Amino acid sequence: MEDNTQDTIVLHTNNGSTGYRIVKFELMPSNPGGAAGEHVVNIFKIPQSTNSNDIDFSDNTLLGAGYASNSTSGDSQPTRQSVIFDGEIFNQDIYVTHRIQNGSGSINYYIELEVMKLALDESTVATLKDIRNITQANE
Repeated sequence: MEDNTQDTIVLHTNNGSTGYRIVKFELMPSNPGGAAGEHVVNIFKIPQSTNSNDIDFSDNTLLGAGYASNSTSGDSQPTRQSVIFDGEIFNQDIYVTHRIQNGSGSINYYIELEVMKLALDESTVATLKDIRNITQANE
């Protein structure tokens, strides 16, 4: 993923009866040790109009956040990463954003999802949360 980009991971279904939960989220710079950079990768429930370096855990649309630091100074500064994700269940598309704070380069991400069948009430709640998030974002 290049700097200041957003990927859409299509997960929605016609009836919303399939739910997902993030169980693994990892980052790896595209050129470890070759291009120094501090990468911020966020996973959201709604599309983002702008990408930011900020990680705001009070944002109820944020599903996960990761930070990876890549250095060109060899073994003394290996690639480091910190990743945090919420165990929230969702049933719609998700959006992955990337910003470089300092430096350059691109990053790879790996997201592993747990897939589950949702009961009618669970799918209704998940869908209503998504509608509320989209409505609030457009206000």
